[in-house]
Amino acid sequence: MEQDNFIEDLKNGKQSAYGKLLDDFQQKVFATCISFVPNKEDAEDIAQDVFVEVFNSISKFKGDSKLSTWIYRITTNKCLEFIRKKSTKKRFGFLQSIMGNEIPFDKTNYFTEMNHPGVLLENKEKSETLFKAINKLPEAQKVVFTLCKVDGKSYDEVSEITEKSISSIESLMFRAKKNLQDLLGGFYKNEN
Repeated sequence: MEQDNFIEDLKNGKQSAYGKLLDDFQQKVFATCISFVPNKEDAEDIAQDVFVEVFNSISKFKGDSKLSTWIYRITTNKCLEFIRKKSTKKRFGFLQSIMGNEIPFDKTNYFTEMNHPGVLLENKEKSETLFKAINKLPEAQKVVFTLCKVDGKSYDEVSEITEKSISSIESLMFRAKKNLQDLLGGFYKNEN
């Protein structure tokens, strides 16, 4: 009942409701953004876009899912939109491998936020290698892997956010792990 009142207040444009929405979701949305786009400034920009979208479309929220699920769905879509738009720029050359273009990995200073709680790796180079590999996954696998393993969401939450069945999430996760093993196998063999 309390959530229904909160959503009504949002739909009616009450400032206090918008303040509560930001307090409740700002850090969570930012954490999801930085899971997909490991650069602080870009993740902040995307998070801002997410809240603009939430404010502009709250009237369309039907309540078929939890408000948090709806917000995470918007967040995931905004992140993917950002990656698609930026994939053609030189700075994001490594993302073009998703499209099938073989461009060598550009080791710029893009990976600025490796203190993200979901990225518990020994150093920046390994983090760059991991994100490069994740970005080579097909989009559905990348979304599921990032939400589960980097952002720490449960299969149930990922199922709601992506609107896919649990068995579909499990299957995508299995294929993502297998593909990452193949992609990262050479890197770790060279490390030893």
